Amino acid sequence: MLSFLESKNKKLVKRWKKEHEQLIVLGKKVLAEYVKNDEQKIRSSLQAFTDLAMTHLSSEDVELYKLLSDPSQRSEKLKESVDHFQKSFKDIKMILMKFLASYNRNEKPIDEEFFDNFSQIMEILAERIEFEEGELYFYLSMK
Repeated sequence: MLSFLESKNKKLVKRWKKEHEQLIVLGKKVLAEYVKNDEQKIRSSLQAFTDLAMTHLSSEDVELYKLLSDPSQRSEKLKESVDHFQKSFKDIKMILMKFLASYNRNEKPIDEEFFDNFSQIMEILAERIEFEEGELYFYLSMK
């Protein structure tokens, strides 16, 4: 399908999926740099990961709110999926933002605790992406 004929929702889903791929690549790069013990490259990759994560999260928050407030876009299944998404991710998002902020401001050393916590974040991120793309984005792309 020609991109100018795609619905706004389909374009959003396409963009968000691409950002998911980029987040996974950047996250793996952070972990790979940790293994190489190159703190400068870790922090550089972590900053790129943070920038994209914050842009992505902000975009999702704004666009999902718009969708829910637009009666022509609303369906019960979409509303349920968005509600579940927002409730289940709210606390995780705050933890993620605090973690990224503290390491990007050099408040904490890049050590084994960093590696363990960032590895956990990547696992949670993979679960969130699976939910978003398998549930939420499915309904969005149908509109």
